Amino acid sequence: MTRTTTTRGALLRLGFTDTAAAQEALTGLGGQAEPILAILGRTADPDLALSALVRIADEVEDREALLSAVADDEGTAMRLLCVLGASSALADHLARHPEQWHELTDPTMGSTRPAAWSVRAGLLEAVGADPHADQPVATLPDAEAVDALRVEYRRVLLRLASRDLSHDVAIDDAAAELSDLAAGTLEAALAVARQRVGESASLARLAVIAMGKLGSNELNYVSDVDVIFVYEPAPGHEDASDQAVVRAATQLASHLIRICSDHTTEGTIWPVDAALRPEGKAGPLVRTLASHLGYYERWAKTWEFQALLKARPVAGDLALGREYVAMLAPLVWSAAEREGFVTDAQAMRRRVVEHIPAREADRQLKLGSGGLRDVEFAVQLLQLVHGRMDERIRPTATLSALAALTDGGYVGREDGEALHDAYAFLRTLEHRMQLFQLRRIHVVPEDEPSLRRLGRSVRLFKEPVASLDRVWEHHRREVRRLHEKLFYRPLLAAVAGIPGPEARLSSEAASTRLAALGYADPQAALRHLEALTAGLSRTSTIQRALLPAMLEWFAEGPDPDAGLFGFRRISEALGRTPWYLKTLRDEGAVAERLAHLLSTSRYVTDLLEREPQGVRILGGSLAPLPVEPLVEEMLAAAGRQDDVEKAVRAIRAVRRRELFRIAAGDALRLTDVADVGKGLSRLTDATLEATLRVAGLAVRRQRLLEQAPARIAIIAMGRYGGFELSYSSDADVLFVFEAEPGADAQVATSYSQAVANELRRLLALPGADPPLQVDADLRPEGKQGALVRTLGSYAAYYAKWSMVWEAQALLRADAVVGDEDLRRRFTDLIDPLRFPADGISEDDIREVRRIKARIDRERLPRGADPHLHLKLGRGGLADIEWTVQLLQMRHAGQVASLRTPQTLDALAAARDAGLLGEEEAALLIEGWRTVSRTRNAVTLVRGSSGDQIPRDARERAAVANILGYPPGATDEMVNDYLRCTRQARAVVDRVFWD
Repeated sequence: MTRTTTTRGALLRLGFTDTAAAQEALTGLGGQAEPILAILGRTADPDLALSALVRIADEVEDREALLSAVADDEGTAMRLLCVLGASSALADHLARHPEQWHELTDPTMGSTRPAAWSVRAGLLEAVGADPHADQPVATLPDAEAVDALRVEYRRVLLRLASRDLSHDVAIDDAAAELSDLAAGTLEAALAVARQRVGESASLARLAVIAMGKLGSNELNYVSDVDVIFVYEPAPGHEDASDQAVVRAATQLASHLIRICSDHTTEGTIWPVDAALRPEGKAGPLVRTLASHLGYYERWAKTWEFQALLKARPVAGDLALGREYVAMLAPLVWSAAEREGFVTDAQAMRRRVVEHIPAREADRQLKLGSGGLRDVEFAVQLLQLVHGRMDERIRPTATLSALAALTDGGYVGREDGEALHDAYAFLRTLEHRMQLFQLRRIHVVPEDEPSLRRLGRSVRLFKEPVASLDRVWEHHRREVRRLHEKLFYRPLLAAVAGIPGPEARLSSEAASTRLAALGYADPQAALRHLEALTAGLSRTSTIQRALLPAMLEWFAEGPDPDAGLFGFRRISEALGRTPWYLKTLRDEGAVAERLAHLLSTSRYVTDLLEREPQGVRILGGSLAPLPVEPLVEEMLAAAGRQDDVEKAVRAIRAVRRRELFRIAAGDALRLTDVADVGKGLSRLTDATLEATLRVAGLAVRRQRLLEQAPARIAIIAMGRYGGFELSYSSDADVLFVFEAEPGADAQVATSYSQAVANELRRLLALPGADPPLQVDADLRPEGKQGALVRTLGSYAAYYAKWSMVWEAQALLRADAVVGDEDLRRRFTDLIDPLRFPADGISEDDIREVRRIKARIDRERLPRGADPHLHLKLGRGGLADIEWTVQLLQMRHAGQVASLRTPQTLDALAAARDAGLLGEEEAALLIEGWRTVSRTRNAVTLVRGSSGDQIPRDARERAAVANILGYPPGATDEMVNDYLRCTRQARAVVDRVFWD
């Protein structure tokens, strides 16, 4: 060996990091070092490979034979050194069994894959069983057989790994070989189990059904081996009791699991996991065919049918195993017809992602976003949706199934090829990670030495760490991109009629897929897609790019049909507007928000159809705006109109836009329920303020008045006064006026009456926005009383005629619109009435309770469920608000902080004053917030008011969605609501009813 070949620089270029140790080891190899240097430079870790070679050379009987073979035979060197550089675990195995290095001298390994029957036979012979027997039984002593099985397993694994690493075996071929090895191992373990159980083993026919990756012939180097056991009584043992047969089958299965999983001096093989069986770990370990069928027909969930896609008999009674698979196949391939199939499956996938520890999320190769599970999940769902009608797409292995789906037109050809490449790379990376220590890992390491070894193991020799990160991120990005399109792009090709490489689904197949995705009317959905994407225009091209993601987002909502139909209508209204499609294409958050809203909220969809420009708002903050800029904008918009009705329509257009902002923020769970109420109340303030000014000007013009003869104020009442408006609430108000100095009292009264009536008329006119009903029925004497009153008239009425219920109504009074001085003086007038210094009398307390009891008895609509009525039900809004108001009337005279029209503020004040316990206040606050959120959600879903949780399943699911519950959790929503209101009612019973 010349000195130049072993300089530090030369070793660094070959990939060594510890050059001093490498030089020492190479010197120890003498003249046999030079021929292997280049090969060491092609291994995953040259330092590891060289040190392991030296270690094994010290262990073998004939050191010179080993080193000569490595130096003289390039094939042997490649196979041995590639294993030693990539797997410390297999290096350790060779150090324990150094004679096995001869296995890697076989020149046929590069071109010949071992047959499954040959692998099985070798494993059975290793434990002393006859591979030709119907029921092979081990003959070696138990401990010796268990160790012999592990040694033989590692021998075959060593050969497989060397072929994989040095001869570029395709990932699906390597996975299939690993599966053959695992199947043979299970068969040999069952032979050992038969020896342990003894004669009674012959009582039962036992089939081992492989699930998961073993079932689909795509096993990893290290993986739990998922199985299901099925048994039947053996022929000739009909007189044996059922208990004896099931005991024998259970013992065989239990021993098989332990034989593979136990740790011995030769290590372990892998865990055998039977948790995918019916009822999971709580169910019996073994079942008969009939028992399995009964469970799957009656109790199985969507994910269990998805798991059965991979079922394959691999050991034991294979004929019985084939019966099992054939028996369940019709159930598997009809699973997509189950209600909510895709929704359930997608929810399961989301739960898996949500449970990934945050610190692992970005480096999870298997479960993370853009990982292996995304590909497998998408392929399996497509198989289940279309496999019932097309048996060609039923291969169990992921890459084979993907190829069949692509050939069948269910996946676009370019998409299928890109996904194949990404999945193959991710699986290869997974194999290399696991091979190093033969450990089951799926989190890509972060330390540089490990990343360097991984990069080199997948042939990235130049800058391996940076190159690995770049290639991995590229494939993850591709999986994420293709995963969301895989279901939806072929649907567009089915209706768009554009030539190209995309999948071409038949109309029937497209309809089947849409139905599986949750569309109730697939034919209508296809018509909408055709209308949106047909043709070669720029608009159609952009729509075809947008719709795969939009369709997925619609399908995640409770009403995909409504989402797609609403999107079509808005697109038709705005399709030629330059900013619309550009915004959706370039700002993904806007498109996702829009899709969610359209598939969830009829109220928001109606607003958006009336005001399509509202799409722009979705790109910014959805927090409610303050009053002042709204009034300014409304007055500016009104001032540009020459007609009073047009002016108020301009005001209402601003209101419509802001209603959309508030409702969108609410439906997207971005705005708190208290802020929704305040936002709606401030919007009503602004609308009334601007309209009051416009109406006053119109009346003065009509009456040829240069100056207003009176000042007018509007007093908010009820939920409006409490800053707690909901979407369908009327604006309850009182009108108060005062004649200007020197003005005629009758003229002032007539003017104020006309302004109030004009304001109410203008805001109630039919239009493109929801009308604002201004309700003055809480005024003195109700509908029979004067619409407008002076301050003195209110004072006289309250002094002489006021009832306790009117004082209670005034608790919510908030003077918010119109003349500021008049508003202040009205507040000063009513404060002593609603907040009496010594509180209300015992007689008044009894009267309040009497009125409440009458409301409970008479106001609940016929047929309404008292437990689910949002306003009048037990623990509903009325219960909580009347309780707060009674506390205010009794104690606000002494407790200043109780003098507020807002329920939540009053509850906090009552708690701080000791009038409510901490827990009592918390329960009432939670109850109020829960009921208010639910009430708003009902309106958002239905597009109209509703005071009861909907009975319709789709509407109820949409309400649950807005409230933040995952798909399929409507029962959980109702149970939470009942729990919350039941607890609130208990507090009401103690505090209000005493």
